[in-house]
Amino acid sequence: MKKNIFAFVIAASLGLGFMSCEDFIEHEKRGVQDLDNYFETDTECRDFVIDLYKRALLNNDWQPIAHTRITNETATDDAWMGNTGQATDGFSPASEYLITPNRMGYLTDLFKERYKNIMSCNIAINSIPEAPISEDKKKAYVGEALFCRAYNYLDLVGNFGGVPLVLKMLSSNDMNLGRSSKEEIYQQIESDLKSAVHMVNTTYGSEGKGRATVWTCTALLARVSLYQGKWKEAYHYADTTIVNSGCKLEPDFLDIWNVNNHNGIESLIEVQTSSEIGKILGNPLSTLCGGRGESLENFPSKDPNDIMDGWGWGVPTSDLENCYLSEEDEIRRRSTITVCGDAVYGDEDLNPTYVFDLAQNKSGRVIRKYYIPIATRRTLENKRYNAPLNTPIIRLAEMYLTRAEAAFHLDMLDEAMDDVDIIRARVKLSPKKGTVSGNAILYAIWKERRMELAFEGLRLFDIRRQIDPATNQPVIAGLFGPNGSFVRYNMYESTDQYETSNLKELQNKGINFDINKHLVWPIPQSEIDRSFGTVTQNPNY
Repeated sequence: MKKNIFAFVIAASLGLGFMSCEDFIEHEKRGVQDLDNYFETDTECRDFVIDLYKRALLNNDWQPIAHTRITNETATDDAWMGNTGQATDGFSPASEYLITPNRMGYLTDLFKERYKNIMSCNIAINSIPEAPISEDKKKAYVGEALFCRAYNYLDLVGNFGGVPLVLKMLSSNDMNLGRSSKEEIYQQIESDLKSAVHMVNTTYGSEGKGRATVWTCTALLARVSLYQGKWKEAYHYADTTIVNSGCKLEPDFLDIWNVNNHNGIESLIEVQTSSEIGKILGNPLSTLCGGRGESLENFPSKDPNDIMDGWGWGVPTSDLENCYLSEEDEIRRRSTITVCGDAVYGDEDLNPTYVFDLAQNKSGRVIRKYYIPIATRRTLENKRYNAPLNTPIIRLAEMYLTRAEAAFHLDMLDEAMDDVDIIRARVKLSPKKGTVSGNAILYAIWKERRMELAFEGLRLFDIRRQIDPATNQPVIAGLFGPNGSFVRYNMYESTDQYETSNLKELQNKGINFDINKHLVWPIPQSEIDRSFGTVTQNPNY
């Protein structure tokens, strides 16, 4: 049958105009089709919902989601921009804390991309209940759309604070929506997820990998509760997920990011990838953050097919590596960071001395979690677009650390340290319980969280929300700014052979941080302009 491409024209901009956007869906042609006659089969409903995940979790279009995820990593103490051989305009506004509403780099489009997906979620939530399919399937599909809408709003509120709350398909009469408060957005996220818990399936079988289950929803509720400092709720939802989901910690930490272990026993939900020939279904992070200028002569095979040709963005800092070294945590260090010249952990035989272009790499390091092994590279039609490496979005270890942090605030100190030690035992580290007390327990939990979840998209949100009991200020304020510990380390203390010798990216990373505005990013000026001022700007921008 002929294919037809049709557009859902979404007045997604609340007329404020985050933008006018078009989402395209490919389907079998059945005459002229629009929203009134699209959701007529189970296949149409399912395909529409599956597309929501692709757009919400890690867009295959690369720039809207993948680039912004790495941009946020470079705004933390974990990552430099890294690539010192090309223009840094996309990353530098956030990474250098010189961001303005008119100069946001890759963050410019995040606002409208999230609303495009939210509008598609709203279409599913409003239209699928009328579809001529079974009630059970309708309920599950709507629940999945609610999960995706909640995930989109969580990213928006984490990045921008309060935003417009859109819960339906818009008409010309709905063009005067301003920003809802941060608290109202969180309330809606919780409402969506609590509804979804009673609608989605507990499992979808082998054909439903990457879809939200009951336990995916409780896990995201745990994260949402943690971000708000709702300790009882965070503990409850994390505990519920740990006890009931059926997930287990991977015995080998490296297997979480193994190309041959997609949707492993620890995964609650992850981005689905494929090396299917002729389609762009691979992981963009493998290229975006891969070693730039890999040196062929250092591969034993001397085969050009072994070269990945990465772009070298978002490279790990020596400060992050020092965090692992201080705990003698070799398993997570080598599973997270590969230093130039070292063997790649888990790929030692085929990549025993991993060398890339140091002249174009700020730190002499790359992210191991996004690495594609040599044996897999040899099978790929296109390494840039076909890298088959799933990206974890929520995994069980996060739930243990969420439960631990909540337990600390609930004065359940033994339980908190028990969870920390469960995570440490997996990577063969000695127990911490009994060696720390008081606020040192909280610092130990935070440190464990940094080492466990590095480059999984959570660090910026963590250091913004974590309140240091010694200063009663967000942790990020103690790291960045002229007197920040991370800034002082890089400018005055570091003797790292790579970072201090490559000053094409300056050592004063984070010196421009201002606590009075940088706990959220600015709203893009283009969105404010299109709304004729209905959408207001964040303070001090």
